[in-house]
Amino acid sequence: MEENFWQARWQCDQIGFHRQKVNSLLMKHWPSLQLPQGSCVLVSLCGKSLDLRWLAEQGHSVLGVELVEKAVIDFFLEQQLAPVITQQGAFKRYSTGAITILCGDFFALSTDDLTNVDAFYDRAALVALPDALRTRYATHLNTHLPQGCVGLLMTVNYPQDQMQGPPFAVSPEDVEQLLGHSFTIQCIEKRDTLTRETRNKNAEMSYFDEYVFSITQQQA
Repeated sequence: MEENFWQARWQCDQIGFHRQKVNSLLMKHWPSLQLPQGSCVLVSLCGKSLDLRWLAEQGHSVLGVELVEKAVIDFFLEQQLAPVITQQGAFKRYSTGAITILCGDFFALSTDDLTNVDAFYDRAALVALPDALRTRYATHLNTHLPQGCVGLLMTVNYPQDQMQGPPFAVSPEDVEQLLGHSFTIQCIEKRDTLTRETRNKNAEMSYFDEYVFSITQQQA
């Protein structure tokens, strides 16, 4: 998706993808990564997700990346946090306490920007990107994340011809194709969201499944 698409969505408050509570699957599965206190967690395309604060409350340092500045400003306002704003390379850096958000293009991230990252959490990035950009996103993660990073990835899968993304359908096979050459991937939960959420029932899709993957970067 082009930058103008996301800027318009936020300006018009068309942000149905934003959740008003912490993701339950994050709370359920994050402990399985067994990260020590103080680990730095990358959250790509983070929006104003409440998951950022939850991760910080678990004792982590959190590094969000978000294209739309309105989303970044809204996060700190709604969390009643006063960030220090500086420039970091191609990014406008908002930081306070354990939470930093880099405002700018994810693909401008360099290895230096991610030097301290130990893990990543992706609930809304991979599924927000059309096919060509998903491949570029996966390549960028592999190229710039430090060796040995672990992560929690969430995707949805449904007949793509029955609904227009985002979120786009990303199957387990897609995940393996995108990341399997560089990451060890384990599906740790699959659930049928079609029978759980009214918004998906109304879409009249034949199925709508949600997946959670535990991912470990393979050593070079």
